[in-house]
Amino acid sequence: MINLIGWLGGIFLSICALPQVIKTYRTKKIQDLSWGFLLLWFSGEILTLVYIISGDWSVKIYHPPLYLNYGLNIALLFYLLYAKVRYH
Repeated sequence: MINLIGWLGGIFLSICALPQVIKTYRTKKIQDLSWGFLLLWFSGEILTLVYIISGDWSVKIYHPPLYLNYGLNIALLFYLLYAKVRYH
């Protein structure tokens, strides 16, 4: 049961940015998202993923729901950063 909770949490958190990505893709507008917000969010996702993976490797306990969460968030944020440059 706890694994299901972890997977559901990872899935829900990993798709949080999806509505913004869809809206940005459709409207080609991203002015309301600041550079500071996007860069801090992106940096936080990268650094936390590195922290989790390095900790997991050292103790040989792995957390795939967290990898999913941070990996998908990084991909979605990468698109938002690209859109910020492209549509600005």
